[in-house]
Amino acid sequence: MIIIKYLILGMILLGTSYIGILMSKKYSNRVKDLKEMRKALNFFEDKIKFTYEPIPDVFYEISHKMNHNIGEIFEKSSKRMESESAGVAWEEAVDSSDTNFSKEDAEIIKSLAKMLGKTDIDGQVSEIRLTNKFLDVQIKDAENEKMKNEKLYKTLGATVGLALVIVLI
Repeated sequence: MIIIKYLILGMILLGTSYIGILMSKKYSNRVKDLKEMRKALNFFEDKIKFTYEPIPDVFYEISHKMNHNIGEIFEKSSKRMESESAGVAWEEAVDSSDTNFSKEDAEIIKSLAKMLGKTDIDGQVSEIRLTNKFLDVQIKDAENEKMKNEKLYKTLGATVGLALVIVLI
């Protein structure tokens, strides 16, 4: 009977620690997604500057070169451009994709839709560069949040687990 009790207490400790680790991962995943989006936008800028390919084709190519979360945005946007304007397709793809972006991150990324497909190449390049500058600020903020909160949630998970174990003993 005591063995079962200690197994359950151990599982409670492991479970709360795991929950803390999962909660802390969202901060590091946000930084990764923001950096990957910046990388994708740089690739997009280079492609439209030098190849003059249509935006849906470039987005489709980007979707296969980026990680799942960011690639999904570009793939959805590429498919939606068949029936909608580039700006609307981009906004809907950002809204419907499963990323770790905060609301502010998503708004900055969606701001790219204003000029997407509506201006000449120079206008689109300048909009991409402006979005990248905003993303750089968001990346710094995300890294600061990561440093502050990642350890907090890991420690909090283990501490809550230990407190529950002590109470239940």
